[in-house]
Amino acid sequence: MPQHPRLLPLLGGAAGLHAGDQLAMAALPLAAMLALGGNAPLVGLLLAVQASAWLVCSLPAGLAVDRFGRAGVLRLAATLAAAGLSLAALGAVLRLAVLLAAGAFAGSAGTVLFVLAAGSAVPDLVARDRLAAANARLELARALVTLAAPPIAGLAASLGRPELAFALAALAAGAAHIALARMPVIKPAPAAPGPRLRAALVEGGRFLLREKLLRGIALCAVFWNMGFFALLAAFVPHALGTLGMGAAAIGLAQGGYGAGLLAGAIAAPLMLGRFGPAPVLFGGPAVSVLAPMLLLGASPGGTALPLSLAALFLIGAGPMMWLICQQSIRQAVTPRPLLGRVGAALQMAIYGVRPAGALAGGMLAEAWGPRAGIALALVLFLLSLGAVCVSALGRLRRMPVPEGQRAGA
Repeated sequence: MPQHPRLLPLLGGAAGLHAGDQLAMAALPLAAMLALGGNAPLVGLLLAVQASAWLVCSLPAGLAVDRFGRAGVLRLAATLAAAGLSLAALGAVLRLAVLLAAGAFAGSAGTVLFVLAAGSAVPDLVARDRLAAANARLELARALVTLAAPPIAGLAASLGRPELAFALAALAAGAAHIALARMPVIKPAPAAPGPRLRAALVEGGRFLLREKLLRGIALCAVFWNMGFFALLAAFVPHALGTLGMGAAAIGLAQGGYGAGLLAGAIAAPLMLGRFGPAPVLFGGPAVSVLAPMLLLGASPGGTALPLSLAALFLIGAGPMMWLICQQSIRQAVTPRPLLGRVGAALQMAIYGVRPAGALAGGMLAEAWGPRAGIALALVLFLLSLGAVCVSALGRLRRMPVPEGQRAGA
C-alpha cells in the first residue's frame, strides 16, 4: 500500500499514461513492418520521431511544472497523450506513416510532461525519507502495464489490426485523466521573483552541470538510452528476419521487458536498503551488457524465443533499479523550486539521444543486417557502464542527505 493516500491518484495516472506509452512503443515497429510494409530504416525513423518529443518538449515542460500547479499540468499531460494516441490509431487505420508519426510524437509529448510533473510532485506528497519507496511504487505501476502491453500489441498485429493497440493506448491515457482528476492541489514552490524564460531554463541546466552526481547520472544515461533505442530499432527486424519469429511471439518476447521492470521495481528498495546506491548504479548498465549478447547468440527455432525473452527481461530489471535510485538522488540533491527544470535538463540530455540511437540502429540494420544494430547497442551499453565507473556514482556508499535537511544534519 502507498505510504500516503495522496499518492493514489498519481499511481493511477502513472499506470494509465505508461500503459498508453508502452502500447504505442511496442506497436510502432510492428505497424511499420507489417501494416505499412516498411523496413528497418522506417522502424528507426518512426521510433526517432516518437522519441524526439523528449528532446523538443522537455525544457518547456520543465518550466511549466515549476511555474504552474502540478495537478493541472498532470491532467494536461493525460489529455495530450490521449489525443496523440487517437491520432496514431487513425494513422494506422489509414496506413499513413506521417499521421502515425505525428500521433506517436504527440502521445510521447504527453508522457514527457507527465514524467516531469510526477517526479516533481512526489516530494510534495511523501516524506523525504520515503522518496525511494514512492518512486518504486510509481515505477511498479509502469512495470505492471509494460508487462501486458507488448503481448497485446503483438496479438493485435498478428490479427492484422495494429490500430487496435493504439486505440487501447488512447483509452488508457483517458483513464489516467480520470484518475488524475482526484489529485490534490500542489502549488508551485516559491522561487526567486521574475526570472525571464531563458534565465529560468539556464538555471536548471547550470545546476545539473554543477552537481557531480547528476553529471554522472546524465553521462551514464545518455549512452544507455542511445543503446536502448538502437536495440529497439534492430530487434523487430532481427526477430522477424534472422530468427523467423512471428508477431505474437515477438510480443511475448517484448513482454519480458515488462517482467524485468516489475522485478526491478520490487527489488530496488530492498537492494538500496541492503547494499546502498553504488552497486545498484553499477548493476543497471552491467546487466544491460548481457542482453545484446543473448540476442546475438540466439538462432532460429528453439533458442529464439527464450533468449529474446531473457535479453529483454535483463534490459528491464537492472535499469529499473538504476532509474529508481537516480530519481531519489535527483530529488534529494535538487532544491524544490528547481525540480522541474533540472529534471527537464536531465530528461533532454538522456532522452534527446534516443532519436539518434533509433536512426543509427535502423540504418546499420539495413546496411549490414540487424545483428549490426544489436552490436551497436552492446558498445553503447559498455560505454554506459564505463561512465558509472569513472564518475562519482561508483563511489556513492549512501543516499545523499535531502536538500533542505543538510544544515540540520
